[in-house]
Amino acid sequence: MLNFDSWSLSMSIIAFLVSGSIIGVAGVLLTIRAERIARITGLGELLTGAILIAAINSLAGLITTVTAAYNGHASLAISNSLGGIAAQTVFLVLADMVYRKANLEHAAASESNLLQGVVLIVLMALLVLAMAKPEIEVFKMHPVSFLIVAAYVAGLYLIHQAREQPMWRPRMTKETILDTEGTAQVSRQGILFLCLSFGTLALLVGVAGWVLAHAAISITLHAGLSETVVGGIFTAITNSLPELVVAITAVRRGALALAVGDILGGNAFDILFVSAADAAYRNGSIYAVITMTEIFWVALTILLVGILLLGLLRREKHGIANIGFESFLVLVFYITGIFVLLEN
Repeated sequence: MLNFDSWSLSMSIIAFLVSGSIIGVAGVLLTIRAERIARITGLGELLTGAILIAAINSLAGLITTVTAAYNGHASLAISNSLGGIAAQTVFLVLADMVYRKANLEHAAASESNLLQGVVLIVLMALLVLAMAKPEIEVFKMHPVSFLIVAAYVAGLYLIHQAREQPMWRPRMTKETILDTEGTAQVSRQGILFLCLSFGTLALLVGVAGWVLAHAAISITLHAGLSETVVGGIFTAITNSLPELVVAITAVRRGALALAVGDILGGNAFDILFVSAADAAYRNGSIYAVITMTEIFWVALTILLVGILLLGLLRREKHGIANIGFESFLVLVFYITGIFVLLEN
């Protein structure tokens, strides 16, 4: 077992950077395999991004959050989760810059994407309710932690229903690209290799997330940085690198639904981190030690997702620096939020 307590600041930074690099590179490889799985199973790009890629790419962040919570670092755990959601929303802006034909909100608009954003806001609203009444506990966990998991599962069902039987569709333009369908034939040996390689990469990402958590704890102790800053900015962005790689890679391949589905689906999955942290935290409900900074992250993220939904509804074709006005606002509010956090 590695003795993280004996690590120096330089060793912790090196471990942090190496773990982050592993997480980022694995994201590229997972993207390729996820697209193949989508073609083999006929699952479709959007559900592949919302479920498969979102869960696997969030594995590092989940393990980082649970590890921090188990070791009593509640602020690091919560900030990593909430900061990651905000960062991943901004990643859609970067992906939007890569796609030159039109704004991403215009080309990838769909009922399922909009529904994912609404589900995400509902889950974050549940977090606010738990933060308002943190003293309520059931088996040393807040009841909302259980409700969040149930709401997430219900949200997945609604998204699936929207994809199978949509009640409305966006107006088609020459820039609109819908979710792809269809299956691909692969040999039994090919499927076995695909599953084994996918599982190996997932395990690698998980181990990297575990090391990243301990390195982050060590950095907070040696560098004198607050857990909120390290968790909300550094570990959150590092753990979210696969989502950035997936989004940009998918956009370059023309898989726009996969890009948007990965980010919004990954954000919804990341809300489950808080429930997992509540279960792992050994000093009662983790909501009892929530600070105003974590509440700030929730409010900021709701604002960013709300603006993104406006972009998907408004569907501006071209905007500022090849991004829509809403994407520009997302970037401005996120950067402003980072400065506010650092000032405090």
